[in-house]
Amino acid sequence: MTKTPDSRPAGPPRGSDAESRADAQLRPGAKRAGQDAEPAEDDQHLTKRQRRRRRRRSGDGKSASAGPAKAGGAAAGTGPKEAGAAPAVPRGARKAKRSHPGDERKLRPAAETVAGQRLAAPPRASEAPPPAEAAAPARPPVYAALDLGTNNCRLLIAVPTRPGQFRVIDAFSRIVRLGEGLGRTGSLSRGAMDRALAALSICAQKLSARNVSHARLIATEACRAAANGMEFIEEVAEVTGLNLEIVNRETEARLAVSGCGSLIDRDAQGAVLFDIGGGSSEIALLDLRGPRTRRLASRIVAWTSLPIGVVTLAERHGGREVTPEVFERMVAETVSLIEAFPGRDRLESLLGSDRFHLLGTSGTVTTLAGVHLNLERYDRRQVDGLWLTDAEADALVDKIAGWSFEERVANPCIGSDRADLVLAGCAILQAIRRVWPAKTLRVADRGLREGLLTEMMVADGVWRRNGMTGGAQR
Repeated sequence: MTKTPDSRPAGPPRGSDAESRADAQLRPGAKRAGQDAEPAEDDQHLTKRQRRRRRRRSGDGKSASAGPAKAGGAAAGTGPKEAGAAPAVPRGARKAKRSHPGDERKLRPAAETVAGQRLAAPPRASEAPPPAEAAAPARPPVYAALDLGTNNCRLLIAVPTRPGQFRVIDAFSRIVRLGEGLGRTGSLSRGAMDRALAALSICAQKLSARNVSHARLIATEACRAAANGMEFIEEVAEVTGLNLEIVNRETEARLAVSGCGSLIDRDAQGAVLFDIGGGSSEIALLDLRGPRTRRLASRIVAWTSLPIGVVTLAERHGGREVTPEVFERMVAETVSLIEAFPGRDRLESLLGSDRFHLLGTSGTVTTLAGVHLNLERYDRRQVDGLWLTDAEADALVDKIAGWSFEERVANPCIGSDRADLVLAGCAILQAIRRVWPAKTLRVADRGLREGLLTEMMVADGVWRRNGMTGGAQR
C-alpha cells in the first residue's frame, strides 16, 4: 500500500521482536535499560497480597528494585505528580536537605588531602581576613630631632628607609632669634625667649601627633653662652614638656659632619665642612685619604668652633647698611679667629686641588644658592647638593654686597628675616674661603637635625636589623 502525506508512518509489524521491546518499555512493570525485563504476565501468578506488596514497594521508592514503574509512568506521560517525582534514593542514603539563604556555611567545600595531609578547606570570601590584618607589615619606628639655635628653631620627624637614609614625614622651621641682644647683655631677653617658646610649643604638638618613639632635642650656642641659658631650658620643660640638652661645640661639629657627609664628593681626598650659625660657626677638616668608611665623623682630623655667627657679627658691625669697609672688617675679624686654630694646616697639601672642596651648611650658603638660581621661591630640592665654582661664589658675594637693605628684603630667597644678617654670613664665608682655597663649594640644606637622626638610627641598629648597614653613605 502506498504512503500518503496524511497517513502515519508504518510501525514495526505487530508481533515482531521490535514491537515486543517497545511495549515492554511502556508496561508498568518494565525495568530500566540494563535490567532484566520481568514479564507483566507474572502478576497473574501472584496472590493479591503479593501484588499489593509489589505496588506498595514501587510507590514509596524504598526498595532498591522499586522505581521502574514510576520511571516508566513518567516516561509514558503519566500525571504531573509522577512526572515531577524525585529520583529514587538508595536504602541507607541520607536525603539532601533543602538549602536556605543562611545555609551557605554548610555547603563549603570539604578539606582536601595531599599525600595523606589534611588541608583546610578554602574560606569563603566573606570569611577571609581583611588585607590589613592578614599580613600587616611592622611599622618602622619614628625618630625626631630638634635643633634650637641662636637664630632658628628646627624640627625633623622621620622614619628609616634604605641604608643610611630616612624619609621625612614632618618638619618645622622658624626664625626666632633667640640670641638677639646676647652679645651686649650676656643673657637671653624675655622677648627672644617668648618667641622660642611659641615655636617649641608647635614642635611639642607635632611630636605628640606623630607618636615619636625616639627623640633628641638639643640647644646650641645661645643657651651655651647665656647666663640664664639653663633657666630657659627649665622653663621650656615646664611650659612645653620638652627636655632640651645643651650640647658642646665638639658635639655640634660632629653632628654637622654626620648630617652632611653624604654630600662629600666620592673622589675627594679632603674637605672642609663648615656650619655658619647664628652665634657660632663650626668647622671640621676631613682627611679622606685611605680606605672608605661610612662613618665620616671618624675622618675628622681637626675641628674648631668660632665664637661668632651671623647674629653676633651683625650686631657688632651692623647689618642693615654695610659699606665695603665694614664688610672687609668682618672678614678680617673672622680670619684672625681661624688663624688661631691650631689644626688649620692639616690639609695644606690638598688646598686648591681637584681632590679638595668645601662643603657649607647654613642659611648663608643656601641663600647664595637660591640667589644664584634666580628662584622666585626658595626650593630645597634645587638647592641641596648644588655645586658653585670659586668664580660663581665670588660673583654672588659681590652681587649681594652691592644691594641696599631694601633690595635684599625684596629678594625672595633673603626676605626681611635675613636681610640684616646675610652680609655677616657672607663675610664669614669669605674668610673660610681665604684660609682654605678651593675650586668648588658644595651647598647643603641639611645639618644638625640630619646628624641627630642618623646617629640615633645607627645606635638603634634599625638598618642592620633590616639586613642593612648603618651610617651615612659617602
